[in-house]
Amino acid sequence: MKLKITPYPLAGRVQAVVSKSDVHRAMICAALADRETVLTTGASNRDIEATAECLRALGARLDSPDGRRWRIAPVTRPAETGTIDCGESGSTLRFLLPLIPALGLHRTVTGSGRLPQRPLSPLRELLEEHGALIGGETLPLELSGGLAPGRYSLPGNVSSQYVTGLLFALPLLPGESEIILTTPLESAGYVEMTLRTLRRFGIRISPAENGWRIPGGQRYRSPGGLSCEGDWSNAAFYLAAGALRSDGGPVTVGGLDPASPQGDRAIVGLLRRFGAAVEETAGGSVSVAPRPLRGIEIDASAIPDLVPILAVCGCAAEGETRIFNAARLRLKESDRLQTVSAAIRALGGHVDELPDGLVIRGGALSGGEVDCANDHRIVMSMAVAAMLCGGPVVLDGAEACRKSYPGFFDDYQSLGGIADVL
Repeated sequence: MKLKITPYPLAGRVQAVVSKSDVHRAMICAALADRETVLTTGASNRDIEATAECLRALGARLDSPDGRRWRIAPVTRPAETGTIDCGESGSTLRFLLPLIPALGLHRTVTGSGRLPQRPLSPLRELLEEHGALIGGETLPLELSGGLAPGRYSLPGNVSSQYVTGLLFALPLLPGESEIILTTPLESAGYVEMTLRTLRRFGIRISPAENGWRIPGGQRYRSPGGLSCEGDWSNAAFYLAAGALRSDGGPVTVGGLDPASPQGDRAIVGLLRRFGAAVEETAGGSVSVAPRPLRGIEIDASAIPDLVPILAVCGCAAEGETRIFNAARLRLKESDRLQTVSAAIRALGGHVDELPDGLVIRGGALSGGEVDCANDHRIVMSMAVAAMLCGGPVVLDGAEACRKSYPGFFDDYQSLGGIADVL
């Protein structure tokens, strides 16, 4: 789908969409629990639906008759074999891989888009070392065997999703296990999200030197009902939009937890560093209004998902914005360092692509056509970038936003944006 964006300032208020990171975790815990759980999530998206389908394939029952709440009955008598299709969701894949052998199941695991190209090492090797049988080099993979308790050592700077997958699985094993990080943990906020959700389901995990100690033989216990929090990652697009044009803003996003462990809550401090006027309220709303922006340096190691929209902020800022420690972006839905660079250049901007980051030089954008590379974050960041352009912007592949934010362009137009299907 091609969308034509007519440059126009955005202003007003939207409500944050649900954090798919929070929903993934809560759904998985609910599927392992002792009784039914009702999750209040708000509108779904493709990645959430992928996790729901995979949990059904494991033997859980999930139903969402109103599209905003999920009734989840746990796995009881799973079929011996079956196929788990993770779609394009890397979180779903990495969270569920350790669970399959931990539950003693035999499953074919597959996925689509760039998911088969995304790395699984060293998680795969760890699972095999502890008894899992994994056939195939890339997706689809055949998983069987079991999983033994013990010491699980892995780098902390590869993917926090590997740690989360192990944290879900290891409490189910018959003996105590340890997760030991051999390098400092990146994206630590997402591991804290996992630990918080596990606590809500009665799972005991204690900190240890460079990792965690996980008692075995535990049972997940449903809290009965649970509400999932708003998403800071997707809120960042509209919060940034409030800062970009002197004739626009403020833009307010409601439904955000100021105490959330989500790493992308860092957008508040980053926009302040750029020079924007940012106001937070006790009720969970954040408002951003424009002021002259200046280029800054950004260590993206803990906030890789913010890089596309931070690069757009760099286009609106005076001087240079340098983003570094972002090499992991090359392994996302697209090679985001390459696709962000190409998109900014397509709009007339100035950017240098580095092996692990970007250097953006602020200045006027002209407009043009962007190949969104089937990447939801490229779609949304370039829709916001259109505010800075002197002419129209055409987004080729705009439907990719359905992966995480299906209503993005409804909210865009509610804030005064102009988007027309070509």
